[in-house]
Amino acid sequence: MLSTRILTSVVLLVAFGAALALLGRNQFAVLVAVLVCLGAFEWGKLAHFAPGQAALYAVTMTLAFAASLWTLDLVDQGWATEQTLFGAALLLWLGAVPAWLRAGVHDRPRWLLRVAGICVLLPAALAMVVMPRMELLLALGLVWVSDTAAYFTGRKLGRRRLAPGISPGKTWEGVAGAALATAAYAIICAILVPQLAERVRGTVWLIYLVGAEVLLLASVLGDLFESALKRQASVKDSGSLLPGHGGVLDRIDSATAVLPIAALLLHWMTRT
Repeated sequence: MLSTRILTSVVLLVAFGAALALLGRNQFAVLVAVLVCLGAFEWGKLAHFAPGQAALYAVTMTLAFAASLWTLDLVDQGWATEQTLFGAALLLWLGAVPAWLRAGVHDRPRWLLRVAGICVLLPAALAMVVMPRMELLLALGLVWVSDTAAYFTGRKLGRRRLAPGISPGKTWEGVAGAALATAAYAIICAILVPQLAERVRGTVWLIYLVGAEVLLLASVLGDLFESALKRQASVKDSGSLLPGHGGVLDRIDSATAVLPIAALLLHWMTRT
């Protein structure tokens, strides 16, 4: 199982790296639209929609993504609009989602699950397209590093469960390992990436490292939120498209929370 998971991850990383290197913005947006469609279809199934309804939900979500991206391209001072959108996503992940998780796992109204899918998938997808490629890589790198550290630290040292009613396999020890790995990753990036090295000096280091841990918190919440959805739907995985991982949502759950917030923080770090 672990070998299959690693092999799938390697294939996905190579394919994604090739897409970043070879595709133009519009072509990359089409790839992101495919991810939105697949993720929305899986979300629809978790929301207890019939297959036809889930397909319609996926198509509608994809069209909404295309319309949103087109609107952002037309709006003057587009970053101000993006900042508002990503700021709303930050409030969702650091405010509404923790409250949702504290309430426990139980069936929510379908309309609420439908709205939640829009609020989760669209800002993340837009962030993928509008973020400069280097910033996108930095944010996704943080997700991959923290997820890997949490997985192996939790397996080796995990004792105290983080959220037993939602995801019994996750532990506080795993989160601690992820926090240390995130700090190390952030320090390395600040030293090696010129855009960050110019900004991260003196007291800015503290703000920068706190921001990295905020992204880690968002990553954990994104993972737990999807786990809660799967728990209320009584399924182990969101799908079966990716061997060793499950569905598309199982692979991008943390990234959906991290990307919009990272777009805000990295824009501030590299441009102000």
